[in-house]
Amino acid sequence: MQRSAFVSGFRRAVVSLLAACAAVALAPAASAQNCTGDVNGDGVVNGADLGIVLSNWGFCPPSITQVTPPTGSVLGGTVLSITGGGLSEVTAITVGGAPCTQVTVLSPTLVRATTPAGAAGQAAIRVIAPTGTTLAPQPFTYVQQQVASIVPSSGSYTGGTAITITGQYLAGTTGVTVGGVPCTGVVAVSATQVTAVTPAGSVGAVDVVISGTKGTITVPGGFTYQSIVVPAWATLVEAQPDPAVVTDPALRAAIEATGLAWRVRDTATQMEMMLIPPGTFQMGCIMGSNAYGCYSWEQPVHAVTLTNAFYMGRYEVTQAQWVARMGSNPSHFQASNGYPDSGSRPVEQVSWDTIQGYLGATGMRLPTEAEWEYACRAGTQTPFYNGSTDDSTVDALAWYSPTSGSQTHAVGGKAANGFGLHDMLGNVWEWVNDWSDTYPSSAQTDPTGPVSATHRVVRGGSWGNGADGVRSSIRSSVTPGGAKYNVGFRVARTP
Repeated sequence: MQRSAFVSGFRRAVVSLLAACAAVALAPAASAQNCTGDVNGDGVVNGADLGIVLSNWGFCPPSITQVTPPTGSVLGGTVLSITGGGLSEVTAITVGGAPCTQVTVLSPTLVRATTPAGAAGQAAIRVIAPTGTTLAPQPFTYVQQQVASIVPSSGSYTGGTAITITGQYLAGTTGVTVGGVPCTGVVAVSATQVTAVTPAGSVGAVDVVISGTKGTITVPGGFTYQSIVVPAWATLVEAQPDPAVVTDPALRAAIEATGLAWRVRDTATQMEMMLIPPGTFQMGCIMGSNAYGCYSWEQPVHAVTLTNAFYMGRYEVTQAQWVARMGSNPSHFQASNGYPDSGSRPVEQVSWDTIQGYLGATGMRLPTEAEWEYACRAGTQTPFYNGSTDDSTVDALAWYSPTSGSQTHAVGGKAANGFGLHDMLGNVWEWVNDWSDTYPSSAQTDPTGPVSATHRVVRGGSWGNGADGVRSSIRSSVTPGGAKYNVGFRVARTP
């Protein structure tokens, strides 16, 4: 290969010199301008010029135009792609003076190599060939493999908490241990993210160890096992509140302080339920929206304290869930009336009286009106639980008259509130347990409403209401025996 290239180059040089000489012979008057073969500048193209060319004959040192990627783990193992020229004869590549492995010449313009381990910081890249050594224009930067976060950082001692580990150079992760016990379901999602499910452990903080092709990282006390209680009637889904769902740190702290699992599934019905912690809030229309003021039946605003945690259905009870327990479907928006996805739509045309049979069969209950509004607000005081007074933002939260097309929709299709509950506004009005009457003006603790009245309260508005009828404080009432196609319900349960 080297001899062939040498001969080829020699021939080209000789041909170039002969062509230059021929040009001088044919046009001597123009030789000063055209004698390109005059290497030594004596005005003549002859053997002396050829001697100078031949004295520098041979392969040129390699040239480097780019090295990618520019950074990699201090543990080594980063595959570099080096582009440039004259790379055919490369024999070695070093990073920070240490030799790379798996040096492969792919073409005269491309070489690949795998970095050795190195100290954090910049390291010079050198490409070595028989014709010389070339320094890359930019150094390689060694970066320490690290873990930035483990979310959630705590969970039940019984195990089963799905954790997400984020950091750098995690793509080669093959195992994760928590407290020295291997996790299940370990998946290296990307170079910056790994997911896993915690094993059972002892209450307290334990180390998290991530291992793989890039080495081992230990996060001291990276996960805390807690004595989290899962109700006897439930199956654990997620022990601790997900910060992406419960974004308010104060609400997360309140949930964690209960010692109860945040997200569970009612084992008998498979309904998903979210924990609502105790707390105090201002009940009623604290402020109107940009377009609508407060109504008299939403006032007076009064302080309410709820002393007990409770679980609330993540979604309104669906037609499929109702039929599974009750055997028939009373809903207007069902398949037989031309709504093929009716099973996932909320059940409606169910009276307060009729619902009692469902509750008795499942062990569920209706929330009180105060529980409902507290759960709906999720720490907000604005008319809408996204923290806004802007009526145009309701589109993202609720199926209501501008978005519903005059019908219900499958539950869960709109944004959740700060507790992870969907459709608290719009879709269907929701029955609560209380009789309907005007609010008291004094502070209340665990209120259950009037002793008796003629109507029961419904909350949250429906597909038929405008923005003024789908806000956290809105309330209406229906006779207990009334069954309407814009009224359904959501269940609650005591831990």
